[in-house]
Amino acid sequence: MEKLKVLVVDDEPGIRSGINRILRKFSVDYPFMDDVIGFDLEMAPTGEEAIEIINKEQTDIVLLDNKLPGIQGNDVLEYINQKQFDTYVIIITSHASLEVAIRATKNGAYDFVPKPFTPQELKSSMENVTRQIFLRRMTSKLNKEGKQIRFQFLSVMSHELKAPINAVEGYLKMMKQQEFGENIKDYEELIARMEKRMENMRNLIMDMLDLTQIESGKKSRELSTINLTDIAESSIDMMKPYAIQKDVTINLNSPEKLELQADPDELEIILNNLISNAIKYNKQGGTVDCYIRQNKGFATITVTDTGIGMDKTEQTKLFNEFVRIKNEKTKNISGSGLGLSIVRKLVDIYNGDIHVTSKPDEGSSFTVTLPVYTNTGKEAKQDNPEQQENQN
Repeated sequence: MEKLKVLVVDDEPGIRSGINRILRKFSVDYPFMDDVIGFDLEMAPTGEEAIEIINKEQTDIVLLDNKLPGIQGNDVLEYINQKQFDTYVIIITSHASLEVAIRATKNGAYDFVPKPFTPQELKSSMENVTRQIFLRRMTSKLNKEGKQIRFQFLSVMSHELKAPINAVEGYLKMMKQQEFGENIKDYEELIARMEKRMENMRNLIMDMLDLTQIESGKKSRELSTINLTDIAESSIDMMKPYAIQKDVTINLNSPEKLELQADPDELEIILNNLISNAIKYNKQGGTVDCYIRQNKGFATITVTDTGIGMDKTEQTKLFNEFVRIKNEKTKNISGSGLGLSIVRKLVDIYNGDIHVTSKPDEGSSFTVTLPVYTNTGKEAKQDNPEQQENQN
């Protein structure tokens, strides 16, 4: 249980003990919280002692009596504001007037509780301030994570683009200095390497364009009735040169026609990513089997390979952005770490599902399930056969 530090500042022992009885076993729970939040209480009979405590340790909430011996509650509130402590103040006053409430809130108090108060009144105020603290911390966390994601994005982009640019620049210098002679044929290998590097850069840029357009909602979509088998055949034809280079055989198991409502470009992105990954992470002489099936209003795409596979921990990270499985078997395999996150986002747009099964050194199998009709996708997802199978 997370606990917030609460400082009770009141010169009346009865008020301090009463608040302690009300709050010591009280906790706050909301549907959006992972855990309940309780309170650690500390007492101070004067404003001077309260300031000493606040200066020494982080205090989340101050329950502050307005009338105190020595410096007054408003003075303590003003001190907290001047020091810009991350502390919420609830004013407790026996003068239950609008004037006091307005002055306290104008001075930075979060809430106002009049004496005498009931246990429920105090609990209600504490619930409100606890929710505010929780939401503020969540917002701060999201902002920090957003900065971290942007930093991660820039780091990945700079690394992924800098390396091929440096390589191409080096090859061009070798050609300019005619290190292998004056015959252009002597540079065919260098030219092939440059073409490969440029292809990698182009793929990364295209992945980034796909991702940003999907997330911004600005990607133009043209839904129509398409034949999924045609899309699969087109993707396989596109990947065949890569498969031949890797000595990988691709097989398509599909009916002649499986129609569904979709954007053909989006389905091509899904299939291209799944098939290219199945080739990329396969073994020399391996196979890739692509299965297209229809079941109860859903189309399923399953791409299975005989590659290096993954363990359970690696599988849980797959669909996050910039994630690449790093181990001894993948250290020489390049990629942006964006392909599967793009696939997942596209599948989500269709109210579909994607899951993976894999075993190290045996291979992996990715299955995408999409509703045949997009206008009934949300309803159909409840009866998704693949989803039911995963839950059983």
